[in-house]
Amino acid sequence: MPFARLATATTPTCHIGLGLAAVGRPGYINLGRDEDLGEDRSVDTLRTRTHELLDAAYAQGVRYFDAARSYGRSEEFLADWLNTRPGLDDIVVGSKWGYTYTADWSTDAETHEVKDHTLPTYERQRAETDALLGDRLDLYQIHSVTPDSPALTDKELHAKLAEAAAQGLTIGFSTSGPAQADAIRAALAVAVDGEPLFRTVQSTYNALETSAAPALAEAHDAGLTVIVKEGMANGRLAGPHAPDVLKGIAEESGLGCDAVALAVILRQPWAGVVLSGAATTTQLASNLHAAVVDLDDDQLTRLAALAEDPRAYWERRGQLPWH
Repeated sequence: MPFARLATATTPTCHIGLGLAAVGRPGYINLGRDEDLGEDRSVDTLRTRTHELLDAAYAQGVRYFDAARSYGRSEEFLADWLNTRPGLDDIVVGSKWGYTYTADWSTDAETHEVKDHTLPTYERQRAETDALLGDRLDLYQIHSVTPDSPALTDKELHAKLAEAAAQGLTIGFSTSGPAQADAIRAALAVAVDGEPLFRTVQSTYNALETSAAPALAEAHDAGLTVIVKEGMANGRLAGPHAPDVLKGIAEESGLGCDAVALAVILRQPWAGVVLSGAATTTQLASNLHAAVVDLDDDQLTRLAALAEDPRAYWERRGQLPWH
């Protein structure tokens, strides 16, 4: 398991990772992108921004970096950065397959990504990822598994994934949607030759969407590394958009709403890595303060009251426009 590399890390931020969803492509659903990215979103501009974020993250103790085939050129940007640092051996690199990026570097494309969890897509995207990241790739995840995904039942696909695992690649999956818990439990039951196939799970969990917590605890108890994504609820928990309760607790702590929101997740005993989706180095520095936020029982109780019905949460997320 590549995440064993993080077990011996002593920096407070070693359990915070950097996700590249917000900077690998010009359009995404996070709130505030006009302020974060401005008008110049050329390939070269976002490549430079990504490299600046990776440099800042590594310098501040971040050791997990997360990309995906559908995050525009995120794998390419990450590979460029890694290629200039051949001796960097204390990090973990993850990516995902299962969605194809279709926006052609546009923010107003009719369709930004297309989901397909079949074996031909895996084989095509695995080759594409391999061409960019090669043996720097540690973890390959099925992107956004839902209970109806064929990836949960396709035995031929499972055999191919197990073959990759036997060659040293860690195999994981991510989840999305109101039935994340069902998808997690179904994936935990997937085995090849009596051995569990998946070694990691990446799920959405934040102060507004807590429904996956029991299943994530089960996954942790089963030996999987749990990666948490969308801890900022696509910007809904960031300062300008945060609920008043979160703003109040942030003021009490003397830190940002983002740091408090991520600190809530870091407190979960099952959380192995919590992703920052920062689009600027200033956001990243603020996110990383989560490692030192100290929340008392009263504050945690007030934050727990923010949780929404998962169906309502995901319906609202689905209505967020691509900026």
